[in-house]
Amino acid sequence: MMYKMTNEEYKKYVMRKSPSSPLAKDLLKAFVAGGLICAFAQLVVELLGRHVSDAKLIASLTSITMIFLGVLLTALGIYDKVAKFGGAGTLVPITGFANSIASPAIEFKTEGFISGMGTKMFIIAGPVLVFGMTASAIYGLIYYLLK
Repeated sequence: MMYKMTNEEYKKYVMRKSPSSPLAKDLLKAFVAGGLICAFAQLVVELLGRHVSDAKLIASLTSITMIFLGVLLTALGIYDKVAKFGGAGTLVPITGFANSIASPAIEFKTEGFISGMGTKMFIIAGPVLVFGMTASAIYGLIYYLLK
């Protein structure tokens, strides 16, 4: 005969079995990981600033560099190790977005190179793009109507 738990008993059971999360430690690690990524990006900005005077060009080149490094480190398996340490701290910078597109694309082999990579690439990033563009369109419309 099967025993049926009440909702309250189930909550207590889950609390007993779930590992406790060291919140302060996780926050600190996320802060350090995200901070180091952003500090490296700032270093790229400073180095480019020595050779390029156009601020928009510096911003573009920095973004391209960080995206390239995010994809490269993902392909080499390094970004996953950094993300395991830093958690959400690695998601926020642009490198996290590059990682979210590159990671599924690496698994393209089962469906073939072109269609597999093309579809896998947007498994994670697709919803982010859709909701990001929708939110920006709504914001732009509201801004236009209020002006």
